[in-house]
Amino acid sequence: MSLINLIVTLVVVGVALWAINTYLPMDRKIKNILNVVVVILVVIWLLRAFGLLGDIGAMRVGG
Repeated sequence: MSLINLIVTLVVVGVALWAINTYLPMDRKIKNILNVVVVILVVIWLLRAFGLLGDIGAMRVGG
């Protein structure tokens, strides 16, 4: 993934989140949950993009 694609994607996600928070009338709790979910997803995406996090589907829990 190129650096340009990474920056463009982060800008698009940021603008979309800003627009949702600014223009959509929602309860503050729902907006906070949405913000947290989006930030977690972006962090996971960035970790996978830089190769610091492997394939999540291949992880096994338990024995």
